[in-house]
Amino acid sequence: MRNFMSNRKRGLAAAFFMLIFLNVAVGSLYPQNARQHIRAGNRDYRAGKFGDSELEYRRAAEVERSTPDAWFNLGNSIYRQERFDDAAESFRKNASLNDDAVRKANSYYNLGNSLLSAQKVEESIDAYKNSLKLNPDNLEAKFNLAYAQDLLRQQQEQEQDQQQSGDENQDDSNEDQNQNKDKDQEQEQPPGDNEKEQGRNEKDNPQRESDNQPVISEEDARRLLEALAENEKELQEKVKKDKAAAAMIRTLKNW
Repeated sequence: MRNFMSNRKRGLAAAFFMLIFLNVAVGSLYPQNARQHIRAGNRDYRAGKFGDSELEYRRAAEVERSTPDAWFNLGNSIYRQERFDDAAESFRKNASLNDDAVRKANSYYNLGNSLLSAQKVEESIDAYKNSLKLNPDNLEAKFNLAYAQDLLRQQQEQEQDQQQSGDENQDDSNEDQNQNKDKDQEQEQPPGDNEKEQGRNEKDNPQRESDNQPVISEEDARRLLEALAENEKELQEKVKKDKAAAAMIRTLKNW
């Protein structure tokens, strides 16, 4: 009887330790699978197969208790496919899951790049500021922040110029309407001394150059100069943006 009880205790103890072992094994299985998908995604990413790497990173992100790295790498893969809004969402997810200050700063940096590429300039400025709060030594984040702030300032100035131009055009339109009204009233008046004076002038100056030259009003000349200046300004801004874009926005490498 004692042997039976002893064997039973040994059996229960063995079963208990086996259960603990299975729990540990199952618990470590998920991160291992996530890491496998991340490594496979990294291989595809380095080979330029960004669509395939996206699938692997998504599989890693869907695994229970997955590492936040999956979301960071997923954002990079989507960014390389120029789906900037989707990439921004992945970097936001990574930043929310990360407790490490440096990696969180990197997430905000890449988030800023995605938003800037998506023409969401104000939001990108906030992202770069959040990155620099966590990692003030990131020179690329400082450069991109300055570029985004300058770009926002240009956009605001352009909007103000357009607003002022619209107001001036409205004033010019009212002025033209008043001038046309005055001309109509002059045409309705009977011929008189004005026609006689015009005849005397033509007699005294039979070969005036102005009679054979197109006449442009001062107002039309001003508008023409403003249009030329605006075209030149737009061309300079485009060249400046192209040069700056070529020198900036580099996402961090995958983890």
